[in-house]
This record gives sequence, structure tokens and C-alpha cells, in this order.
Amino acid sequence: MCDFERRDSRRAFYSRRTCYRVRVRMPRSTPLVLLAPLVALLMVARPGAQVPDAADLAQRVQARYAGLSDFSGDFVQAYEGGVLRTRTTERGTFAIRQPGQFRFVYEAPERKEFVSDGVTIYSHLIADRQVIVMPMPAPGQATTPVLFLAGRANLARDFPASFTTLPEAAANFTALRLVPRQPDPDYEWFALAVEPSSLQIRVLVAADRQGGRSVFTFTNVKENRRLPDNTFRFRVPRGVDVIHHAAPPA
Repeated sequence: MCDFERRDSRRAFYSRRTCYRVRVRMPRSTPLVLLAPLVALLMVARPGAQVPDAADLAQRVQARYAGLSDFSGDFVQAYEGGVLRTRTTERGTFAIRQPGQFRFVYEAPERKEFVSDGVTIYSHLIADRQVIVMPMPAPGQATTPVLFLAGRANLARDFPASFTTLPEAAANFTALRLVPRQPDPDYEWFALAVEPSSLQIRVLVAADRQGGRSVFTFTNVKENRRLPDNTFRFRVPRGVDVIHHAAPPA
């Protein structure tokens, strides 16, 4: 068990199998991952074109993301439920570059950031003066939504898909329910809502096994902007506690 799994005041997108965690810390006033959280096909879908089945749509979304070099924008994450029956809303910015690089910066109500340079993941919990350092999971070990967005998981291969409805998504969006092919110890299912004509992911949902529900909404998304390398670099600040976690077993 990861040390930070004992802290009931946080919820996260992670897998105990990899001990990877992109976390959302609850505001201190309440008893928590990312990270959220995306995104025209290599052959652009025609507006109004019918999708034969859910698996086909999942393949099209996967192909779209495989064709992007990078994307960035704003997000809002809402969490509700879980053992503590908590509610919270946080917001910030994100940047993702294939393969495996990302930066999620939570700006309100409390600042924190989660950064991957493609090899190492840094979780910087600013209020706790703590940085958690761990290796990026290998392909095949990455089943969380954030790692799919970063190109480390395969939507069509790793998640059998079915159509669903999401109350958080606009009525004209198409939604997919995704159940991990390998059962996840923490999450029962994920879902995403895409804008039909572009297949851009607008909403990402994760349902955990404690009855909690994290909802990421993405806006102002920009694609293929040649994000600079330093976007995905992290320097550990002085005076913080650094916790290292070893690579998971193959």
C-alpha cells in the first residue's frame, strides 16, 4: 500500500497495481485526480455521421489522440461521494504531450500540481510541503484516464466500451462508458463525452468503489501548439518532504 493511501481526506485517479496517483486534495475546510481528463479523427468524422457501435467510436477517439502531438486548456473537476460523502470543486489548467508527458496545475481553491516528464511523475502538494516522486507506469500498466490522455493507455484495447448517458454532458454529446478490461481495485468504470463532429473529449468521469464520482470538464482546448520542453519539467523546491515510490513489478 502506498503511504498516501492512508489519507482519507483525498481522492485520486490511480491504480494500486502501479501505485500511481494523480490526486485532488480536499479544501482544508472539509474532511479528494487528476488527474483530469480529451480532444477530429485522423480521418475527420462528418458532422451527423452515424457511429456503427461503441467499439468503433472508441477506436476513432483513440486514433484521434494518437494523431495529436500535444494539447492544452482549462479544466474543472467536481468530486462528490465516497466514504466521507464529500463535495468539492477545483479548477486549473492542463498541458499534455505525447508520449506520457503532462502538467496539471490546480489553481483554486488550493494550488497543487502534477507533472510528468515521460519518465518520472511528480505530485507537488504545496500546502503540505510535500513532493511524491515515482516512475511512469509502463504501457499496459496504465489504465487511468489521465494516462490515456497522455498516450500511455489504449482506449480501444484496454476498455470495452458501451454507449451511456452522462447528466454532466451537453445533450448533443455522445458518451461512452468504459470498464477496465483488467479489473481495477479502485475504480469501477470510467466514462467520457465527446463532441460528435470533432470527437473532442469534453467530459471525463471516474466512478470509484467507495461510491465517489469525479467529473472533469475540459474547455478552451488548443491542439498541436508545439508546447515547449520546460512545460513538462519539474524542479523539486527546497524545504519540502520528498517521498519516493519504486517502480511497480512488471
